[in-house]
Amino acid sequence: MTDAPDPDTGTVRIEAPARLHFGFLDLHGGLGRRFGSVGLAIDSPSLSLTARRAASLHVEGEEAERVRRYAIAAADHLGIGTEVSLRLERAIPAHAGFGSGTQLALAVAAALARLAGKPFSPEDFSNALDRGNRSGVGLRAFTEGGLIVDGGRGADSAPPPVIARLAFPEAWRLVLILDTSMAGVHGTREVEAFRDLPRFPEAQAAEICRIVLMQVLPACVTGDADAFGAGITRMQDLVGDHFAPHQGGRYASAAVAGVLEEAARRGVAGYGQSSWGPTGFLLARSEEEAHHLVTSLDRGGPLRFLIARGRNTGATVAGGIRA
Repeated sequence: MTDAPDPDTGTVRIEAPARLHFGFLDLHGGLGRRFGSVGLAIDSPSLSLTARRAASLHVEGEEAERVRRYAIAAADHLGIGTEVSLRLERAIPAHAGFGSGTQLALAVAAALARLAGKPFSPEDFSNALDRGNRSGVGLRAFTEGGLIVDGGRGADSAPPPVIARLAFPEAWRLVLILDTSMAGVHGTREVEAFRDLPRFPEAQAAEICRIVLMQVLPACVTGDADAFGAGITRMQDLVGDHFAPHQGGRYASAAVAGVLEEAARRGVAGYGQSSWGPTGFLLARSEEEAHHLVTSLDRGGPLRFLIARGRNTGATVAGGIRA
């Protein structure tokens, strides 16, 4: 997280990034850790939250019930009261593959901690807020941003450890394809999917780990968009086919799938679906290429296109009392 100057020290203002989830490293779990994730903080969409002291808990704006629930849990963890007014001024779309729940929960907790003059660490709040159960990407996206790899969940209840964090190349862009007509698998359905799916093949888990270590991460460092995109796309193929029985195919949205297939025919560097979707993404080598893709692929209907940058900084926090 970074502090931003704000003359109104009585009000805390937090802006936090969404994240893309590119896939799991090891759903087999034979080495003692399961899941392991690759993800990226992005500059759009993002959330904006304000908080100030009040006579009692008061919540305004989008996702009010969610904000209220997180505020109560965070206050309990901090050992403070809930005399605070919270307003979510801009929300990350929920159940769309952007990690909105984690970013919102952490933003609320960070705001309450700042108002109370207490230290804040996402890992300390993970259990209280029920975040970071399978992936550590969202926690680190909030604090640092960038391209993130976590090492999976072990036998204890600790969040997955982050084992790599790299700056994402400034020139690259992500074309996001949002299907506004549907939501991705979440809640009870998500729990059931992880419970009911067969064990992931060990050989495919090994292939994904090799791709990430020997292709995706080096390509990010050297700025090789084609190698990076090819590696992410192969990960997406393997993981997407595994989850297909619970999301209706390799991709959750047929409309998004059609766009991804058309982009692949045009030679896009890489593509896939974030988490359970339905949001899809295309990796563009430049801003110019990203705009060309949107212009040529956007045919209206339920799909909405956005161009995002990788965000190499975490959430910004302004105002309030500093610990």
